[in-house]
Amino acid sequence: MKNLLKFAGTLDKKTHTVVAVSGFIFILMVWYLITSGFGWIKPATIPPPQNVFLSYIEMFANDDLVANTVYSVKLNFLGYIEAIAISIPFGFLIALLPVTRSMFSRYIDALRYVPLTGLIGIFIAWFGITLGMKVHFLAFGIIVYLLPTVVQRVYETEKIHIDTIRTLGANNWQTLTKVYFPSVLSKLSEDIRILTAISYTYIIVAEMVNNEGGVGAMIYSAAKQSRLDKIFAIILLIMLIGFLQDKLFQLIDKKMFKFKYV
Repeated sequence: MKNLLKFAGTLDKKTHTVVAVSGFIFILMVWYLITSGFGWIKPATIPPPQNVFLSYIEMFANDDLVANTVYSVKLNFLGYIEAIAISIPFGFLIALLPVTRSMFSRYIDALRYVPLTGLIGIFIAWFGITLGMKVHFLAFGIIVYLLPTVVQRVYETEKIHIDTIRTLGANNWQTLTKVYFPSVLSKLSEDIRILTAISYTYIIVAEMVNNEGGVGAMIYSAAKQSRLDKIFAIILLIMLIGFLQDKLFQLIDKKMFKFKYV
C-alpha cells in the first residue's frame, strides 16, 4: 500500500490494473452523483451516464452506429497510411541532403501553424467532395506534425554509430539502411502512435462534407438535435477506438523493434 503514494514510484502490473479500474469506477460514480444523485448539474448541461449508455442502443438501432464507426476507422486508417508514406521519405530527403535542408527545413517547421480547418475549402476545390478528399485532408493534418518530427529524428541519430559504420567501409546506402533507418523508425513508431490521433480532431470537419456517414457526421447531426447524450456517447466511443488503436500500435512496435524492450 505504501507504494501507492511513493514519490516517483511505480506499481506492479496487478496493482496498476486494480487502481486503473478503480479510477474508472470513481469517475462514473462522480458523474452519476453530480448529474443524477444530487442533481447539481442539469441534464441539459451534462447528461447522466445512464442516458449516455442508453443512447448507444438507440444509435445502434436507428443511426447505423456500427457502419458509421467502420467508415470513420477506414477513413482514418487511409489517412494514416498516406501521411506515413509521404512523411518518412520526404523527412529523410530533407534532413540528409544539405540543399533540401537549407531550402525547406524552415518552411516545414512553419507548417505546424497552418489553420487546418480553414483549408477544407481548398481541399474541396482540389479533390472534390469524394472519399479521397477526406483522406487527403486527414493525412495533411498528420503530415504537418509528422514531417518535422521525422526530420528531427534523423538529426538525433547517434554520430558515433554513423562514424563506426563509416570506419568499417560502409557506403551511403548501407549507412542509410543500417544506421539511419533502424534508429529513426524505432523512435518514430512512438511518434506515429501519438500523432495519428490528430486525425480524430478533424474528423467532424471532413465528414460534414457530402455527409456519407461516420462518427464525426453523427456528432454534427446530434449537435443540431441538441442530443448531448449522443454526443457524449460518440466521444466515449472515439476514445475507446483510440485506446484500442494505441494497444495495436504498441503491439506492432514490440514485434518490429524487439531490441527496445530487451
